[in-house]
Amino acid sequence: MNLFNYYTTNLLPKDGVVNYYGKLFSEQKANQYLDSLLKNIEWKNDEAIIYGKLITTKRKVAWYGNQPFEYKYSNITKTALTWIPELLELKTIVEEKTNETFNSCLLNLYHNGSEGMAWHSDAEKDLKKDGAIASLSFGAERKFGFRHKQDKQTLYVLLEHGSLLVIKHTTQNHWLHRLPPTTKILKPRVNLTFRTIE
Repeated sequence: MNLFNYYTTNLLPKDGVVNYYGKLFSEQKANQYLDSLLKNIEWKNDEAIIYGKLITTKRKVAWYGNQPFEYKYSNITKTALTWIPELLELKTIVEEKTNETFNSCLLNLYHNGSEGMAWHSDAEKDLKKDGAIASLSFGAERKFGFRHKQDKQTLYVLLEHGSLLVIKHTTQNHWLHRLPPTTKILKPRVNLTFRTIE
């Protein structure tokens, strides 16, 4: 398949738009970004309040933005940190590729394949309604799943080192997504999700 045209194909059969752009960077450049992000991001264990109990995950997160946006999910409020140069550089690249604009980025660090994310949709009220979320992946290649909320139709895409996936339009209303755990992957993955807070 011609990668140049790959992103124009909607991966979803209905009720939303997901475009996969494939790898944006050479192996060497993707490795440089991975090393830099691992070292320079202010990583913290994620926290969530589930059924009234505070849960701390192995997965680490960080939240950056144009201003100290407050972002609430899983009953925990996070305040955005000031952009670092690497993130601004990546934001510019993603905006040019997608013709979208973003004002914040939620980052996830999965240390190995045992760490993942359960089925969910990004429907927080702080997010721009039906706005695009651009997901950059560095490190271990991982399968990423989508499941329709009504008929349970499920599909997966392999997210490569240095690749870009964009979720937009009404996708979050109709589809859940997840990062399934696997025992086969021992290397870390860093995921950047560029978003728009209103």
